[in-house]
Amino acid sequence: MSGAGGVVLVVVDLQNDFCDASAAARHGSDPGVLADAAGAAAGVVEQARAAGVEVVFVRFLGDVAHQGPSWRRRDGVLGKRAKCVTGSRGAEFHGVVPAAGEAVFTKYACFDAFLAEGFERYLRERGVVRLVFAGVFTDVCVDSTARTAFQKGFEVSVLTDCTTPLHLPEPVILSFMRRVYGARLTTRADPELWAVRPSTEEESSQPSVRPAGPVPVTSEWTRG
Repeated sequence: MSGAGGVVLVVVDLQNDFCDASAAARHGSDPGVLADAAGAAAGVVEQARAAGVEVVFVRFLGDVAHQGPSWRRRDGVLGKRAKCVTGSRGAEFHGVVPAAGEAVFTKYACFDAFLAEGFERYLRERGVVRLVFAGVFTDVCVDSTARTAFQKGFEVSVLTDCTTPLHLPEPVILSFMRRVYGARLTTRADPELWAVRPSTEEESSQPSVRPAGPVPVTSEWTRG
């Protein structure tokens, strides 16, 4: 199934090692915030399916055998254990299961989904123009993938109620993504969530207005 109107929902790393209560405790995160984001991300999967929008899943496998020297050195210095190890409960999807026919792409000890074999080719073959992101974490794997998506010419939308950051304050990373990638910041309640972005020709006729001060979350399309 191709993305409806060239749009796909990309679900990033919605896995037990990143989303369950032990993950929140390990990172010092608010377990309620993480649970809400993971639950909303699982909910928007059903929403996309009902709307006929294709869902693409990205998962992380962090086995030591997959890690490069820099990754292993960092984990050694910081005392980090390997997460989402192949075959473990931690690597399983959290609160959602890919349906028959839905694509799943695997990242081997890396953040960016475009480093997963076949991910970009799959999107290109389906004529996808916009990626709508849900999953974890906003400031790590979601950001890494959104950054590459923007540089490769894809439009970026981030569902702010379906993701949460790990290290950076949420307003900081969302403002950054909006300003630098032109990301559309919206929520799953947006009635135009799956709508196609106006063409470049339509946008070029509109004046460019750059807001002053903090950038609020909005469902309006904005420039980077």
